[in-house]
Amino acid sequence: MRNLHIGDWSRKGLTYYGDAVALVDVAKNRRFTYRDLDARATGLAVTLRARFGVRKGDRFAMLAHNGVEVLDCLFAGGKLGAILVPYNWRLHPRELTELAESITPRMLFHSPELAETAGLMGKAAGCPTVALDAGYEALLGATGDVHEDVEPEDIACFLFTGGTTGLPKAARLSHRMLAWNSFNTAIHEVHHGDVTITHTPMFHTGGLFVHTLPALVMGGRVVLMRRWDTEEMVRLVAEERVTVFFCVPSQYVALLQSPTLPKADWRSVRFMTSGGAPLPVEVQRAFRALHDIPFKQGFGMTEFGPGALTLAPADAQAHVGSVGRPNYFVEASIQQQGRMVVADEVGELCFRGPALFSGYYDRAGTAPFVDAQGWFHSGDLARADAQGFLTIVGREKDMFISGGENVYPIEVEAILHSHPAVADCAVVGVPDAKWGEVGVAYVVLKPNHSLEESPLLAFLGDRLARYKLPRRIVFRDALPLSPVGKILKGALREEAAS
Repeated sequence: MRNLHIGDWSRKGLTYYGDAVALVDVAKNRRFTYRDLDARATGLAVTLRARFGVRKGDRFAMLAHNGVEVLDCLFAGGKLGAILVPYNWRLHPRELTELAESITPRMLFHSPELAETAGLMGKAAGCPTVALDAGYEALLGATGDVHEDVEPEDIACFLFTGGTTGLPKAARLSHRMLAWNSFNTAIHEVHHGDVTITHTPMFHTGGLFVHTLPALVMGGRVVLMRRWDTEEMVRLVAEERVTVFFCVPSQYVALLQSPTLPKADWRSVRFMTSGGAPLPVEVQRAFRALHDIPFKQGFGMTEFGPGALTLAPADAQAHVGSVGRPNYFVEASIQQQGRMVVADEVGELCFRGPALFSGYYDRAGTAPFVDAQGWFHSGDLARADAQGFLTIVGREKDMFISGGENVYPIEVEAILHSHPAVADCAVVGVPDAKWGEVGVAYVVLKPNHSLEESPLLAFLGDRLARYKLPRRIVFRDALPLSPVGKILKGALREEAAS
């Protein structure tokens, strides 16, 4: 594995792509070449070592919105062999303070508007804080060179995941993991010279590693949005001639509501990737009625990949609803209590391969998430057909049992999405004295549509078994979303049970 050396990512980009445009920072209205990115990362690495004492294996942190500075830090960390820790700025200051105290970074960069929270974090961690302002730009001018001998198993960054039952866990992502994910993405998705658009927060694997880093490995161009904005997304895809991009299902739902989407020139787009949750079939059909662009449903997670499964554009229509098959350097299985299931049987989706994370910070190894055979247990339920195409049935924690029967919310949600008045929905299970658990459906209607509970329940009753029917429907103007656009079912479950 020593020949997989990649630590100095930006130097590789400079070597192979030089003065080609690598990054468009939309908020700053600036374009950066591969040469620019390497110069910035080199200057920052020199400063981190000389001024803040950051050495190989040390952690340094960010509390920042999307911007070129995130890549500055990722690449500077690669040169030093240091570990970047980007914090989720949407967490409560108390949570962030506790995480900073636990991780103890050497120093913390922050967006100017997040200075108050950053100050609390710095005090808790006992480290200096630096605003991403004109003073930060001056730090990039340091001269010298830094190039540590980074091994594949050295950790490149921590990304936080989970947090539904306490503080989020810090997943340790190695250079080996990032390299193998880039290999897989190059094989299945990103071509040389592709243009992608990054809008998901870069404290999340979707922002940093789904397309951003692989596109830069392949000499492509990354159009970087400070944060998600539906109309800006529609405009930028057309203006920058974007060829591939990634969204979560709720963002595709939002795009469908855009008044500018039908007439937007998206002919440059080769395909669109959906991930984070299964994309409802009706959303795909509605989108392709406006723009006949193939969808590539994919699947992955912070702890594996994040590119683990992919559905090729050529298979998108024949296997609509599937998340595809394992990527080239990924092995997948579906298991029930330690045994492999047969075709069309539901079980837990498991992965094995070199794109596996290195465990959580401050915990022993990868146990209990990886078994003795090396399978990572995802917690997602899936089934495979005879050709090996996988379909996600739901999360183990989302499935509920009503009257002794398993109910998979994703199935009910698919029927709800097929109703012409429904824009978005989520189904959760709640305790019930008679049936053990029953479903509650939360529904967002399309603009200028009205609908009552009774006719919608009748619509479901014509298409689903009685035990799968929600016991009530709650109409909402919007569903609660995570920073990356995933529906927060935990919050809905708590609300429904109260």
